[in-house]
Amino acid sequence: QLQLAESGGGLVQPGESLRLSCAASGFTLDNFAIGWFRQAPGKEREGVSCISKSDDMPYYSDSVKGRFTISRDNAKNTVYLQMNSLKPEDTAVYYCYRRIGGYWGQGTQVTVSS
Repeated sequence: QLQLAESGGGLVQPGESLRLSCAASGFTLDNFAIGWFRQAPGKEREGVSCISKSDDMPYYSDSVKGRFTISRDNAKNTVYLQMNSLKPEDTAVYYCYRRIGGYWGQGTQVTVSS
């Protein structure tokens, strides 16, 4: 069964870091572009970052550019989102997504608060 499973969320203070993981099962992740989205309470889901099949020119939204880094470990069939210098406005549920087939993970909560 094809699945995406996010993990790594939590409660951190402003300026701290988290690394989110998106583990794939049922398919080989490096054959697909994978994106990270987030949804804050009362807001629409927004794209945060995306890594292509060839890993060239990753995409970052303006709000996270320079602070977040997307990467993949093909041996672990996992995509990561390293989030540094976190801000309260980064608080949201974070989801990973495979556009081909429209597969979403269940999400992981990130809360940035002092």
